[in-house]
Amino acid sequence: MDVLSDVIASMRTGRAKFARTRHLGRWGNRFGPYPGAGFHVVLAGSCWLLPPGGEPIRLTAGDVVFLPHGAVHGLSDTPTRALDRLPPQSPDGPDLGDGDPDAGDALLLCGAYRLDHGNAHPFLRHLPEVIHLPAQLGRHPALRAAVDLLGADLTTARPGADAALPALLDLLLIYVLRAWLDEQTGTGATGGWSAALADQAVATALHHMHQDPARPWTVQQLGELTGLSRTAFARRFTATMGQAPLAYLTWWRLNTAARQLGRDDVALATVARRVGYSSEFAFAAAFKRQYGVSPGRFRREHRAHPTQHDHDVDDASVLHGA
Repeated sequence: MDVLSDVIASMRTGRAKFARTRHLGRWGNRFGPYPGAGFHVVLAGSCWLLPPGGEPIRLTAGDVVFLPHGAVHGLSDTPTRALDRLPPQSPDGPDLGDGDPDAGDALLLCGAYRLDHGNAHPFLRHLPEVIHLPAQLGRHPALRAAVDLLGADLTTARPGADAALPALLDLLLIYVLRAWLDEQTGTGATGGWSAALADQAVATALHHMHQDPARPWTVQQLGELTGLSRTAFARRFTATMGQAPLAYLTWWRLNTAARQLGRDDVALATVARRVGYSSEFAFAAAFKRQYGVSPGRFRREHRAHPTQHDHDVDDASVLHGA
């Protein structure tokens, strides 16, 4: 697994939820907050995004908006509506407009991914409140292709759509994050995950830690793999990632263990060995420091109440506005 795939796998829980709606005339909806990550794709027409802060953003066909922290936001036919004045959640569905053709129309795909914010990966915490990726010719062709495929499958009912749409939504998430990373790299960012994945030494170290978390890595060994001295590597990794190499390794080991505890029925000692702890006692102590509960209790609670850990997203608030 490459690092970005690993990161996405660590924070995704379940399938994305979505709805396709056409808005005609004057309309507006408020979305969030919810414990997942919201997204909007403008399939046709145009509208305005009313972000949680800052000026309204005009959206046109092909634009993609991603809100990784589930922040409150709005969509409307006009930028002049106040976010807090938009209609509250309605069980009858979103505001589809008053039907006035002179006010314009918009065909939208709106939904949310279920992400585990309880112990969020540092990559997720580095993402801004709103990621807007406009449909500009020649930019992010893979993302554009995913949007086109989504639009085609949603517009014309075809055999296999129930299998294709979840897969396309998974691709959309990957291409959105890739596009954001590409744009951050282009700005010359010196810190955060965009800089880390663009830095060959840091990216190499991350790859090895993700590929083999059970190995008893030392800063010296990681430095040698990247062609840097121990001191130079530690300084570079910490400056880029915001934490020391072994601190990140510990976090990743315990995050990996938590996912295994929720998924597998193997003995705790086996989980401990898989993530690099020779002693079940040492593993339990480290796990409790990070998660606040013992590994055994974490497993029991996860099995008894999986949605509390998976942070299921309420259909009405995601698909119909809140």
